[in-house]
Amino acid sequence: MRPRLPTGLYSAAAIAMLGLLVTSCAGPRAPSIVATDRGALPTMERVMLNASACWFKSSDPAFAGYQLSPELNSFTGRPRILVVDKKHPTGRPSLVVQAEGNPAQLQAFGPMMGGASGGRITGDVNRWAAGSKNCT
Repeated sequence: MRPRLPTGLYSAAAIAMLGLLVTSCAGPRAPSIVATDRGALPTMERVMLNASACWFKSSDPAFAGYQLSPELNSFTGRPRILVVDKKHPTGRPSLVVQAEGNPAQLQAFGPMMGGASGGRITGDVNRWAAGSKNCT
């Protein structure tokens, strides 16, 4: 006869297995972008101002078909900017850059990150989050 384990141990094991399955199905995670030791909102304000100036007001051809849609007033604590299609501004964003915490931890994800501009976007956002105002 096998010794009986308390029911709570079975539940804990089941929850742990479920967590393992969920995280393994999530797929690859987007690369994180680390900011200097500043809060999420001030960091995203800097990123938004520089993205507006360097990507959109400069008529950068990589962003010609897009527009900037800032969502800095976030009740979730994750201010973000969206890059959306000019013709379908309410559709899915092509790029999301968001920050969370203090110090701010940034993430950039969306179809544009997998395209030709992905590396440049990462470099720009890293530079701007660190305090630079340079476009290149």
